[in-house]
Amino acid sequence: MKYKLVALAVIVAGSLKFSFAQSSNRQIYELRVYELTMGSLRHIEDYLGKALIPALNRNGVSNVGVFRESGKSEPPKIYVLIPYASISDYGRVREALSRDDTYRKDSEAYNKLPNAVYFRYKTSLLEAFAGLPSLVVPSGGDRIFELRIYEGYSDDAVTRKVRMFNEGEIEIFRKTGLNAVFFGETISGPDMPCLQYMLVFRDMEERDKNWQAFIAHPDWAAMSKDPQYANTVSKIIRVFLEPMPISQI
Repeated sequence: MKYKLVALAVIVAGSLKFSFAQSSNRQIYELRVYELTMGSLRHIEDYLGKALIPALNRNGVSNVGVFRESGKSEPPKIYVLIPYASISDYGRVREALSRDDTYRKDSEAYNKLPNAVYFRYKTSLLEAFAGLPSLVVPSGGDRIFELRIYEGYSDDAVTRKVRMFNEGEIEIFRKTGLNAVFFGETISGPDMPCLQYMLVFRDMEERDKNWQAFIAHPDWAAMSKDPQYANTVSKIIRVFLEPMPISQI
């Protein structure tokens, strides 16, 4: 299994290296969504908090986010956000984990569980936008997170929407209190072509107020009418999340 993981990391890093040679200053985000079996939340939390996250931290990955859906959905879904310095760093870390004896030891109890902890998990790789090339860790306290997925009509539509963010929309977000944790274009994963981003608020009241301010902002009114950005988004998915105790975000 170790050699399979090493080979996979080398293949992934190698196949994407050329495409991202010009954007190595942007982080790569791995976003995992676990759909848990009933009663398994404690097991996955133990594994993430005692084995995977410490191993990632030892191997140079910091600020790993762990969230669950607000409203306590059943079966629960856990969202894990892992930021890497680059696509080559993603491959390096995967290889390092396969050789990490401490990680292997810390994972033993989890790996020996007699029943499945999750049905499956989906994973996406995202490239950070030029307008926000690295993850922003928000301050502590009570927070809610809003994950938004914008599916596009085509690859060109998503490319134009990313450009729209980079050329002004991110700045309007800043002006209106839509504080971003990350913006990323999905380079591998489900629901492509799409982009994803995460915002953070103190509560839903602040969230609703700031979105209203964004919609009413004159810069957005002008930008939204620009024909070069027309017909970019075919579907918007939003998920409200709350950080788990083990989250570093």
